[in-house]
Amino acid sequence: MIKLLLAEDQTMFRGAMATLLDLEPDLEVVVQLGRGDQVVGAAEAFRPDVALLDIEMPGMDGLEAARLLRARAPGTRVIILTTFGRPGYLHSAIAAGVAGFLIKDAPVTELAVAIRKVAAGEQVVDPGLALAALSEGASPLTPRETEILAAARGHDTIAEMARGLHLSPGTVRNHLSSAIQKLGARTRAEAVEMAEAKGWL
Repeated sequence: MIKLLLAEDQTMFRGAMATLLDLEPDLEVVVQLGRGDQVVGAAEAFRPDVALLDIEMPGMDGLEAARLLRARAPGTRVIILTTFGRPGYLHSAIAAGVAGFLIKDAPVTELAVAIRKVAAGEQVVDPGLALAALSEGASPLTPRETEILAAARGHDTIAEMARGLHLSPGTVRNHLSSAIQKLGARTRAEAVEMAEAKGWL
């Protein structure tokens, strides 16, 4: 029996998926969660073979939860399930050590097959997303540029962003300008939008 942890903040979707997975003769959902910051504790308590994690959850996103699981519960392999088929998310997921990355609209039968493969030590990635990630490549932004562009989401002034990041306004302005240029954007807002669309923020 393959024991599963299911973390998904949409209650109805989570319940439906758990019910369908439990119909499989060799799969058992042993714990369901609605928050990312509950994942590690639940994995340590229930010791699931595979954790199915949504990316966007309250408390902690699925990618950060996957990183912590690798350190704290290495026996639990992770599959990211997302509605956001963004190439940058796949790059981040691989860096976080996940074993699978699938789009939520895949049939449950396909998900069950993927779970079995991951439990057996294989890696499974949505083929369309893998192709997009290969053609898209990794983010051209440095970690600092990414941090500053993420801070720009709040539409703060340069001075406010600098205070929040504990940097000088000149440093923030330079990195922001570099990020905008690398993305081929015209404005800060456009750069944020483009980076979010690619899953780089």
